[in-house]
Amino acid sequence: MLSPQSVPVVRATLPAVGASLGSITELFYRRMFEERPELLRDLFNRGNQASGAQREALAGAVAAFATSLLDQPGERPDALLGRIAHKHASLGITPEQYTLVGRHLMGAVGEVLGDAVTPEVAAAWNEVYWLMANALIAMEARLYAAAGVDNGAVWHDMEIAERVEESLDTASFELRRPDGLPTEPFTPGQYVSVRVELPDGARQIRQYSLSTAPDRKTWRITVKRERSTDGLVPDGEVSTWLHAHARPGDLVKVSLPFGDLVLPEGDGPLLLASAGIGITPMLSMLDHLATTSSERRVTVVHADRSPAHHAHRLELEDLVSRLPGGTLHLWYEQPDEQDAPHVSEGLADVSRLRPAADVTAFLCGPLPFMRAVRGDLLAQGLSPKDIHYEVFGPDLWLSK
Repeated sequence: MLSPQSVPVVRATLPAVGASLGSITELFYRRMFEERPELLRDLFNRGNQASGAQREALAGAVAAFATSLLDQPGERPDALLGRIAHKHASLGITPEQYTLVGRHLMGAVGEVLGDAVTPEVAAAWNEVYWLMANALIAMEARLYAAAGVDNGAVWHDMEIAERVEESLDTASFELRRPDGLPTEPFTPGQYVSVRVELPDGARQIRQYSLSTAPDRKTWRITVKRERSTDGLVPDGEVSTWLHAHARPGDLVKVSLPFGDLVLPEGDGPLLLASAGIGITPMLSMLDHLATTSSERRVTVVHADRSPAHHAHRLELEDLVSRLPGGTLHLWYEQPDEQDAPHVSEGLADVSRLRPAADVTAFLCGPLPFMRAVRGDLLAQGLSPKDIHYEVFGPDLWLSK
């Protein structure tokens, strides 16, 4: 909760700070990387920096947090903070890094806004930053403690046991511990970070969902080869390296599992809606439900370019068929003539599904897809609190 003296200052300056957040975050990253170039090389996603997506996500998060402090002073936006904390834990972020970020972020605020940043304004926004930072530090400490590791000690070697080409542009990698022991437990829907060393010596990190149930001695990730669509941003560095070089027997650095888009306990109905590579956390949930002989009502929606682009298509159909309460709805932009009755042409349309009022919905896929599905579900009376989503890369939901 903001102190009484900071509330009117933040309220009065939020429009000006919000309008300048793009410039502030651009300068913040530039100054921080000038001082610590290894952060861009080995921690931050260089592709997201080049596209500006990371700056946009940071601006949206700061604005959303500050607005929440003003509009709901007795509450904390744990949904926003929890998603960030899980991502940070998967990267091995430690408390001392927040001091570096705070110094450069407040320096950028002062440099961009100039004389408008009086000592009172600087103190108020410094308070906003540390309220957010300390909440994240505490959340991340709890995540590390639950995993049984020291702060940031999430990395270990995993061996690629098997590689399978799943579609035209995706491959799955089964991962096992080199010592032969079972992999660490996880909750269906969670992800791991994968760190690879690129030809220029950079060690870049990306997150990939675990795409099977957790009751195995191995993990599996499914990686789509990300290709540039505009020529301005390069192809995905880590996905391209994995597709070109990763083979059975190779060792890769992998984090412990994290992520807050997880299958809820109970017997309530579920709606799992995905598009493209967003299918991966849904596969883990479905595999767990099928393995445990769940009788929950589960409506599965998936959209893709074509059957040839649909990774794990046969596996998805098999998992849903094993659920007594499961129904499957597929949409392809370019369907095959022989596709089954549960296949439709075009973009996914959940407006005709009429989900139960007490359904819990999970969304994963491109942001436009999730926005459209969420809008349809809200129009049908679902509560916003029952609609959950996963974003790989910067969370741009709040910045739009």
